[in-house]
Amino acid sequence: MSRARQPPLVTGISPNEGISWTKVTIRGENLGTGPTDLIGLTICGHNCLLTAEWMSASKIVCRVGQAKNDKGDIIVTTKSGGKGTSTVSFKLLKPEKIGILDQSAVWVDEVNYYDMRTDRNKGIPPLSLRPANPLGIEIDKGRFPQKDLEALFPGMSADFTSENFSAAWYLIENHSTTSFDQLKTAVVNLKKQANKKNEGSLAYVKGGLSTFFEAQDALSAIHQKLEADGTEKVEGSMTQKLENVLNRASNTADTLFQEVLGRKDKADSTRNALNVLQRFKFLFNLPLNIERNIQKGDYDVVINDYEKAKSLFGKTEVQVFKKYYAEVETRIEALRELLLDKLLETPSTLHDQKRYIRYLSDLHAPGDPAWQCIGAQHQWILQLMHNCKESYVKEQKGKDIFCPMLDLDSDVRPSPIGHLGQTASLKRGSSFQSGRDDAWRYKAPQQVVFVEKLTKLVVSQLPNFWKLWISYVNGSLFSETAEKSGQMERSKKNARQRQNDFKKMIQEVMHCLVKLIRGALLPFSLREGESRQYGGWEMKSELSGQWLTHVIQTVRLSSESLTALEIPNDMLQIVQDLILDLRVRCILVTLQHTAEDIKRLAEKEDWVVDNEGLTSLPSQFEQCIVHSLQSLKTVLDCKPGEASVFQQQKTQEDVCQLSIGIMQVFIDCLEQLSTKPDGDIDTAHLSVDVSSPDLFGSIHEDSSLSSEQRLLIALSNCRYLERHTFLNIAEHFEKHGFQGVEKITQVSMESLKELDQRLFEMYIEFKADPIVGSLEPGIYAGYFDWKDCLVPAGVRNYLKEALVNIIAVHAEVFTISKDLVPRVMSRVVEAVSEELSRLMQCVSSFSKNGALQARLEICALRDTVAIYLTPESNSSFKQALEALPQLSSGTEKKLLEELLNKFKSSMHLQLTCFQASSSAMMKT
Repeated sequence: MSRARQPPLVTGISPNEGISWTKVTIRGENLGTGPTDLIGLTICGHNCLLTAEWMSASKIVCRVGQAKNDKGDIIVTTKSGGKGTSTVSFKLLKPEKIGILDQSAVWVDEVNYYDMRTDRNKGIPPLSLRPANPLGIEIDKGRFPQKDLEALFPGMSADFTSENFSAAWYLIENHSTTSFDQLKTAVVNLKKQANKKNEGSLAYVKGGLSTFFEAQDALSAIHQKLEADGTEKVEGSMTQKLENVLNRASNTADTLFQEVLGRKDKADSTRNALNVLQRFKFLFNLPLNIERNIQKGDYDVVINDYEKAKSLFGKTEVQVFKKYYAEVETRIEALRELLLDKLLETPSTLHDQKRYIRYLSDLHAPGDPAWQCIGAQHQWILQLMHNCKESYVKEQKGKDIFCPMLDLDSDVRPSPIGHLGQTASLKRGSSFQSGRDDAWRYKAPQQVVFVEKLTKLVVSQLPNFWKLWISYVNGSLFSETAEKSGQMERSKKNARQRQNDFKKMIQEVMHCLVKLIRGALLPFSLREGESRQYGGWEMKSELSGQWLTHVIQTVRLSSESLTALEIPNDMLQIVQDLILDLRVRCILVTLQHTAEDIKRLAEKEDWVVDNEGLTSLPSQFEQCIVHSLQSLKTVLDCKPGEASVFQQQKTQEDVCQLSIGIMQVFIDCLEQLSTKPDGDIDTAHLSVDVSSPDLFGSIHEDSSLSSEQRLLIALSNCRYLERHTFLNIAEHFEKHGFQGVEKITQVSMESLKELDQRLFEMYIEFKADPIVGSLEPGIYAGYFDWKDCLVPAGVRNYLKEALVNIIAVHAEVFTISKDLVPRVMSRVVEAVSEELSRLMQCVSSFSKNGALQARLEICALRDTVAIYLTPESNSSFKQALEALPQLSSGTEKKLLEELLNKFKSSMHLQLTCFQASSSAMMKT
């Protein structure tokens, strides 16, 4: 839950005093998060919310209303912060009344003014024809508070033209410090003014006395003649005379006042014209004011003036007003076009876009400017993405900047730019140095830099595009007056109708983003017709797993940024599909490169053997695979909304085959090393187990390795791989979620056992065949015949020579690996016993001494190698003894036993390796 905002605080207002309808600028803190957050604004107790225009969280512009209080605080109320406070106040001034005959440096305000709150005209009483200073003395305004005077004279007024005029109030307000003598002078002035009024009335009478007298004389003469004559003639004469007199009086009056009346009519016409100009100067000056305000960028003023003119003169029938209002409409139409051009101009900030849309809405622009802006932004984003691709493709073709991949032993992976932040290095345990943040771009493949630039572009532009749509949907693009006119509801209705169109826009942006990335990294995944539009890259070599991992991290962060905008998941599913394909490709490429690295391990074999008969090759093999799997950890891990890379059967099969291939490559590497010619093997650093008590036949450091010794080392490595390394690797595969680990292990084990058996048979062939081959020539040396031989005096030399050769094999194996001794010696004994059994069975007959001699040698050999006997060798010895005649007397048996003991005693030192204690020590 978010923390509540602080209440509004007003810290300044400009200007800080003025009359009603003065435009003021309010500044402060926490004045709301937007126009809809502002719910109250009072100045001196008067509600000014209707004229308020929210500019920012620290600025509001409004007009002061007709408040009752002459001074008060400015209180702002918002939804988020509640009712605020003020550290400043505003002083409301009363408008100063100027007489029609008073001099003034400015034009007096119009008699009628337009009330924006009630949308109708209000009349103001005409200015009274009064002198500015009725007392005729100097006015000295006192400092008495207005409220105190109103309380002292309730219901009265200091205006001497008012029906409730109070002389005392007037004197206190205007002459509180005037002396008594000056007040006497004021009385005299008042009397003079009264006399002037009376004299003025008499003067009008005096000016017409001659006319009155002539008319009186004429009437008297008519009356006298009527009485004297009494005739109709006189009556007619008098009547004619009276008419002449009246005509002459009328002509005289016309002559006297014609000039005055003419001047008066001209003055009245001029006054009426000036009055019309003064009253309607707003309309007459509006076209010029609109142009000036447009040049200054004061579009709010233009819109307010236009609304006022439209309400006053929109339906006028007066030709002059029609003409000027037509000029206003012409300039407003030009303003609409200007604002629409600015709205569709790119690049543009979201704030400016909202502002221009609101202006066009207030000006009742035709069409839907907000939707036009959304369409223009959509096309601009697509154009930016394609331009980005074209620029990088041209740069790649212009100069070859594709560098070799980073060396895992020396370099580290670069960190992503901007919003991507720093990532882990490729080398385990190392950390990224900020000093390389700029240098890595010169080492990175062009496609990687392009993907970072492209995703950064989309992540920076799409949020404003999405927010513009959200504002369009909820109607916040329009001012509060738009809601009253129903425009906001119409906008919401339009937005609902265009939801599918906007969804297509977002999907088009996402498709363009994904296809551009595919064209750079996965060109084989594009359709044939899309390669030219979204591809065009020179693929000299495929990106390594390290760079693909870096790209995946970049795309993931971009996807998270887009998800944070609350864009529906179905619109972003195509991005998730891209991430899945990149992850699968990264795994396959990494395993392929791992196989190549393992193939090169043969070059690093130094043949240095430890106490267990192992070289560093198995350890290097395991470390290579573990390091490869660790580099894939972030790729294998599923982020929110991502699917497992092994969800597809084909991926499982491909990964399984590549894993089996890796194991097979290493097995082939072992076979290659063990079967190399002697001249191809570097044996400068062969170590031996110096702690062994039997150094017979041991290999010294400076000696060269024979092919038999390489076979023994390979067998020792195979034995360790089968019992430890392959099982450890299988555990690592399972730990990282690989599928088909059992199959990988089974196939690898079978292949390893086949290699082990081949190498073992080769070694046995090398060692056992010479020994077996020497038996028959040794037995029949000196023309020996089993039918005719002397009494046995001991074991003959051929058997001793065979035993010495067997001991040499034991020494060689023991020097390399103690664990291989039983296996090798058992097979050698089997071969020797089998050959000896064959030879005995081939003898047609034995003499008594011959049978005893053969039994002595067979028993001597059997007893010597007893610890290495197997069922097969036991069977061979048994068959050899069965081919001999049985001993017939105890003397022969005793002789046989003495000769055996003599043999064992004489060769005790040489036969030590065949004793049980040696075997026990060997097994430990």
